[in-house]
Amino acid sequence: MSVKEFCEKYYISRKGTNSLKWDALDARFGDPDLISMWVADMEFKTAQPIIDALIHRVQHGIYGYSYVPDSYYESFINWENEHHGFQPKKEWIRITPGIVAALYWFVNMFTKENDSVIILTPVYYPFHNCVKDNNRKLVTCDLNYSKGQFTVNYEKFETKIIENDVKMFILCSPHNPAGRVWTSEELERMLAICKKHNVLVVSDEIHQDITAPGCKHIPSATIANGKYMDDIITCNAPSKTFNLATCLTSNIIISCPEKRAIYDEYIKKVAQVEVNVFGITAAEAAYRYGSEWRGEVLDVIYSNYNYVKEQMKEFPEVYIAPLEGTYLVFMDLRAYVPLENIKDFTQNKCRLAVDYGEWFGENWKGFIRLNMGTHPDIVKKAVENIKLALKTQYCK
Repeated sequence: MSVKEFCEKYYISRKGTNSLKWDALDARFGDPDLISMWVADMEFKTAQPIIDALIHRVQHGIYGYSYVPDSYYESFINWENEHHGFQPKKEWIRITPGIVAALYWFVNMFTKENDSVIILTPVYYPFHNCVKDNNRKLVTCDLNYSKGQFTVNYEKFETKIIENDVKMFILCSPHNPAGRVWTSEELERMLAICKKHNVLVVSDEIHQDITAPGCKHIPSATIANGKYMDDIITCNAPSKTFNLATCLTSNIIISCPEKRAIYDEYIKKVAQVEVNVFGITAAEAAYRYGSEWRGEVLDVIYSNYNYVKEQMKEFPEVYIAPLEGTYLVFMDLRAYVPLENIKDFTQNKCRLAVDYGEWFGENWKGFIRLNMGTHPDIVKKAVENIKLALKTQYCK
């Protein structure tokens, strides 16, 4: 299916549906008429087999207590094995109502108040919040950055771990918003440092299925033939891949029996939740039947990205991080737009609602994050507005 055909079949306006992305613009940005390019979900209906599975479940008419069937575990394990070369065992897997909730739990399970937790910035803002909200010490380590390119500063990373007696590292892989799909060599260097200093790694791999042609996501637990597996908790979900965010079903993979026991004991005490029967239904259908749809939506995402990259060549010092993974473009406007004018430029001149760089780390003001999981016409209008605003405001 072509990009045009996919959009004709699956694109739908979300206005008037209590959409956070579109209907909360006034509350979030003070302007209901902005073009929404921010929060990480899509304007595309999910795959038809997922819709069909949900309709079938709804038509049953009873939505009482349920459990996770063996067929779910089978479909998920098969997906991981087929697409990522990872074959977790059923007994390693726990289901949670979202990865963000799980991050908050992990901070409480595996660290104490005032313990240090490290993150690589710029990074998804709930990584910051889950540490600070739980009275832990947040340690940030900025990625190396040059003209759109992000890499890890391993020396600084290790030094900060040692100096702060870090207990946990929350890894984003693929990295949001830098767009990096970490190589096996990069992952092994990070994991080796953590193992050396007895740092637990929580690897958020929610964007695992959204990678550019030529880029392959490598599950952290598989690095060096699983050498670090028991030092890692892996988190993933079908929510980004298949636009299922509020189905509230995520997978937590814990191979270490001792860490699983700590997890189970914590859940028993403070986080008992029932299975979301619609989430499990949608997720199983996604893993079982969603591969073709995933391939088609990737074509849309990377077509949009390539359009942005090509159009912005007119402004050689607007640096765009290569989109190896995720559907979120990180754009550096600092060479043209003064830092104090970024919000005015983006919202009032470009008429866009975006995620701002400083949301991901204090040193990243002047960047904006743009969502490519949308209709090409929306991306085109956003780019036209950015180009016009740059020309009229700063490139006269």
